[in-house]
Amino acid sequence: MDLGEFRLHYDVGTIDTASMHDDPTEQWRLWFEAAVENDVFEPNAMVLATVDEGGWPHARNVLAKGVDERGFVFYTNYESSKAAELESAGKASLLFSWLTMHRQVRIVGTVTRVAVEESDAYFASRPRGSQLGAWASPQSDLIADPSVLEKAVLDVQARFGEGDITRPPFWGGYRVAPVMFEFWQGRPSRLHDRLRYVYRDSSWHIERIAP
Repeated sequence: MDLGEFRLHYDVGTIDTASMHDDPTEQWRLWFEAAVENDVFEPNAMVLATVDEGGWPHARNVLAKGVDERGFVFYTNYESSKAAELESAGKASLLFSWLTMHRQVRIVGTVTRVAVEESDAYFASRPRGSQLGAWASPQSDLIADPSVLEKAVLDVQARFGEGDITRPPFWGGYRVAPVMFEFWQGRPSRLHDRLRYVYRDSSWHIERIAP
C-alpha cells in the first residue's frame, strides 16, 4: 500500500479574515454548529495532546463536554496517565478535526480541574453504565484480561444496588483555558487558509499564517 497515493482535493471553502468573529470561542461555536448541521460524526470529539515528565508526547481522542468563555471541559480518571501528564505540565493542546468539511481547529491552553460541583453535576447526567464503568476501571493500570473489569462492574452494582451512583473521588473534569486558537480550512493546491488567534495585552489578535 502506497500511502503517497492517497490524495484529496480541498475545495469546500475559504476563510475571510474580515468575516471571522473577534472572539475565537464564538468562532469555534460557529464552526461547531456547521459541523453538526453537516452531520459530522461526533463533532465534539477532540484529540488531547499532553507531554509526560520524560518529554514524550501522547495524544488520544476525548469528548468535549462543555465550552464557555473559561475554556473547554472534558472528563477522565484523575489517576490515569493523561491526568498525571496534565497535572505535571499544566498545559495541553486540543485538536478538533471536521474532515468532511476540510476543517480543523487547534487549541493550546493551560489546564485546571473543574469545580467539584461541576463534576458532580455532569457525572449525575451520565448513563448508569458509564457511571458504573467510571468506578470499575482503574484507568491506565495493567489488567490480566477483560474479566477483571466485568467482575469490578458487578461489585460496583452490588455496592450501589438500585440507588443513585455517586461520583468517584478519583474521577472528574479538566478545563483547558485557551491562549491560542488556529482555524484551518483546506484549499486547492495545498494553499490552505490558516488563521491564528493569540491572546496578548489582554485581548485576542488574529494573524494569518502560511500553510
